[in-house]
Amino acid sequence: MHIPRSHPRAESLYIRERLVRGYKEGLVVEEGLLAHGRGEMFDYLIGERTSKASHEAISAAAQMLLSAKHPVISVNGNLAALCTREIVQLAKVVGAEIEVNLFYASNKRKRAIAQAIKRNGANKVLGLDSKFSQKIPGLESARRVVDERGIFIADVVLVPLEDGDRTIALKKFGKKVITFDLNPMSRTAQTADITIVDNVTRGMQLLIKTCKKMKRSTLRKNFKFHNKKNLNQSILLIKNNLRRMSRA
Repeated sequence: MHIPRSHPRAESLYIRERLVRGYKEGLVVEEGLLAHGRGEMFDYLIGERTSKASHEAISAAAQMLLSAKHPVISVNGNLAALCTREIVQLAKVVGAEIEVNLFYASNKRKRAIAQAIKRNGANKVLGLDSKFSQKIPGLESARRVVDERGIFIADVVLVPLEDGDRTIALKKFGKKVITFDLNPMSRTAQTADITIVDNVTRGMQLLIKTCKKMKRSTLRKNFKFHNKKNLNQSILLIKNNLRRMSRA
């Protein structure tokens, strides 16, 4: 299917194509396609652009990642299909490990995701070798199984496109959690330390640029970011956009 670049919905249509390609390549499951549809609706409600609040959250996330001693990027199928190159770029900029961690897990799917990441320049991908497996306490899903060299010992975990149960479990396990979530009212968004309410395809690119810029300057000590206040700005943005739509 050819989509002209000038099409007003080109971005969302290209994202759908990448997800379908990821599904055919074994990276994405059917449930991931359904989850994306929900996220696409919220992207529309925030205006399909990166808001001021999201820019602030991205700056806070860059600060946290660059200040971390052992940052880890947790990768699921949707993220691998949408942002493979960005995962590798961000990991190199902030010195993070990359770990595959799936809700609907299978060794075949893990290997397919790891291969896609390595094709884009990663030297190492964690989460594939069972001899390094550990479990996050208080979590029942397959995502409780993590790599002892990665998420298990991480101080900061970037978990784009996350499920609420694991965010809660990671927090209880002493981790700082950064997430992308287009729904500012979700359990994940409300529980994470830093929530970036933005489409991950836009947000990851901006996060990489911000980290590169911040890396060349002095990091602020004892920086403060109030996630709930920031989320309230996104909720207010959605309310204002809905009012504007109802008057149109």
